[in-house]
Amino acid sequence: MHALQSPDIDHLQSAIGWLELGNYLEADAELDEIAPRLRAHPDVLKVRWRVYAQAKKWDVCLEIARTVTELEPQQPGGWIDYAQSLHRVDRTQESYNVLSSVANRFPEHPTVFYHLVVYGCHLRKLREAWSWLERAFNIGDAKQIKLKALEDPDLEPLWAEIGEV
Repeated sequence: MHALQSPDIDHLQSAIGWLELGNYLEADAELDEIAPRLRAHPDVLKVRWRVYAQAKKWDVCLEIARTVTELEPQQPGGWIDYAQSLHRVDRTQESYNVLSSVANRFPEHPTVFYHLVVYGCHLRKLREAWSWLERAFNIGDAKQIKLKALEDPDLEPLWAEIGEV
């Protein structure tokens, strides 16, 4: 898909700025200024997902993320957002299944594996979760991932093991 041009890219960047300031309503308004034919562009949809995530409208996030995975199946971001959306609507097993089924497409993206650790912990699949965490350690900044994991309440079942690494 082609890159967005001005003024649409300017509206997209403004929306990102509003999100960084925590104002998803203004971000949404900026996205509405993008030409209608370009509102389904993957870059716009990814920011729209962030808008709805801040608004905690996870059903809408789910549909947006599903669309992004169809438009960009070889990019990890859509899959991560799709899995997170499933998790947020209490479909954690599906979230785990979806993300684990595509994880090998993204061997250099520790975020994919970190999310699998979170879902694995929620599902009490602690051995699998630990295995995913080891993969994240191996490909990412292990020290940073460890610090994040030790502060993440979702990973509490693994804290003792993480502390020993």
